[in-house]
Amino acid sequence: MTENSPAAVRELDARYLEPPEPMMRALAALGALRPGEKLRLLLHREPFPLYQTLGERGYTHRTAQLPDGCYEILIWR
Repeated sequence: MTENSPAAVRELDARYLEPPEPMMRALAALGALRPGEKLRLLLHREPFPLYQTLGERGYTHRTAQLPDGCYEILIWR
């Protein structure tokens, strides 16, 4: 499995869920990742509270705003 292969990225679409549901689902999904996998999280607003939690747990992330105004957060260890 290469870093860019589709199997290496799991997707979680949490757009339009009310807090704290997106963070709870994201943390659960991160706990299920296998070594080398990444999580692609989709949200309708930027998840500022999540960033600190990710850092505290040893994760790295990259955030990009999508053309529709939603956010894509790629998270990995």
